[in-house]
Amino acid sequence: MPQLFEPLTLRGVTARNRIWLAAMCQYSSFERDGMPGDWHLVNLGRYATGGFGLVMTEATAVVPEGRISPEDVGIWSDDHIAPWRRIADFIRGEGAVAGMQLAHAGRKASTYGLSGSAGTVPVRDGGWEPVGPSAVAFEGYETPRSLSTAEVEGIPQAFAAAAARADQAGFDVVEIHAAHGYLLHQFLSPLSNQRTDQYGGSFENRTRLVVEVADAVRAVWPEQKPLFVRFSATDWADGGWDVEQTAQLATQLREHGVDLVDVSSGGLAAHQKISVGPGYQVPFAAEVRERSGLPVVGVGLITDPAQAEQVLAEGSADAVMLARAAIREPAWPWRAAHELGLDVKETPYPPQHVRGAWR
Repeated sequence: MPQLFEPLTLRGVTARNRIWLAAMCQYSSFERDGMPGDWHLVNLGRYATGGFGLVMTEATAVVPEGRISPEDVGIWSDDHIAPWRRIADFIRGEGAVAGMQLAHAGRKASTYGLSGSAGTVPVRDGGWEPVGPSAVAFEGYETPRSLSTAEVEGIPQAFAAAAARADQAGFDVVEIHAAHGYLLHQFLSPLSNQRTDQYGGSFENRTRLVVEVADAVRAVWPEQKPLFVRFSATDWADGGWDVEQTAQLATQLREHGVDLVDVSSGGLAAHQKISVGPGYQVPFAAEVRERSGLPVVGVGLITDPAQAEQVLAEGSADAVMLARAAIREPAWPWRAAHELGLDVKETPYPPQHVRGAWR
């Protein structure tokens, strides 16, 4: 059996295989109330029927001002539970694990979605004032308001309340988004965090908020359900967050109930210099895995089944996440199963398609 198709169990949740869908923003809550709709059901549902082992929602805002764009989905109110439950039920009904990524965009909030415009949406056009650890802007965006210490201390509870709603909606996994230049990543990186209180300066202080969020979420998230954290392993910029700090924090989070680290990179600095190529982020995952002892997910231009299998066979990661390859081919796991030699009975075809697969 190829390792890609071996089940993976974390706490009381088992993914049928190790081909997982990465979180991908859709900017499609057009009523601007953060509600997922038919697009989200069909978009996420096609990956569940396509054979993915875990299907992760897009960055789902824990507070209204945490949305990346006015059209982003959220889970900041109880009204969001029922429409998300409809989606989680479908994903699970097709044999996949339903995951929700919990997020706050911080200084990269209130930006344009599908319009093609760039920068911060003005308040007069439905935007809002972005916030961050410090009054340091992402290039081309409005300068954020620096959060007060009391406001920072309230952020873990916002994530915890959102996680409790995700549980009520039937999700099996939640992932704390501390990557791609969004709020928690902004606290981690010295490039965006210039605070002088207990949330800035030293490694301990810059990582304090992520640890507090993990503790708050773990306190309300059921013991049998796993908790993930997504990190950008490096800012790809001098003086920023790097893979050594990522591994150090991941090691610490083992003692705070985190079960897996999803290792990406970049997104914090517009002047980042990324060396892009097939599997370019996998070495970061391998280093975090080796140094922390936690299971990890590898991401980044993983497009070919043999390539994905090699990532696992070499011990670089415990699962892989696909994004662009999944958009191009929502049933990518079906092809991977055949190319890696599985019998049709072992493939993740939905029952409705098995008969056709034999012919």
